Amino acid sequence: MTMGEHPDAAVVRRACTAFQQGDLDTLSTLLTADVMQHVPGDNMISGHHKGRDACMRLYRTEFEETGGTMRVDLETVMPDGRGHVISGHHVRAERGNRTLDMKTGLFFTIVGGKISDIDQCVEDIDAADAFWGK
Repeated sequence: MTMGEHPDAAVVRRACTAFQQGDLDTLSTLLTADVMQHVPGDNMISGHHKGRDACMRLYRTEFEETGGTMRVDLETVMPDGRGHVISGHHVRAERGNRTLDMKTGLFFTIVGGKISDIDQCVEDIDAADAFWGK
């Protein structure tokens, strides 16, 4: 946690670092049991992933489908002080002959020091759909 960083921002920063390092055990401890992640588009990972187990399956799928090439570089973390945090990322990954290279954003809801909801936005939904396929 950086000096003066809001506790909600620190939770998101820890979660993003754990994801980037592939440390899903740590990441799972930062999610509520009933966490929900919303992934946009019309592809194999899009939809509403409800519950910690479903979210962990989503993350494992992302790592497996990209053969470990996925890099999610955290660029900014912005809390509102009322239980919400927006994070900005640069995502790069390879999958077969396809590449993904775009900005993404996540809108987190924090409850009791844990992440209870994640809304994902992507720079180019059509490119994300093409990358992830059906």
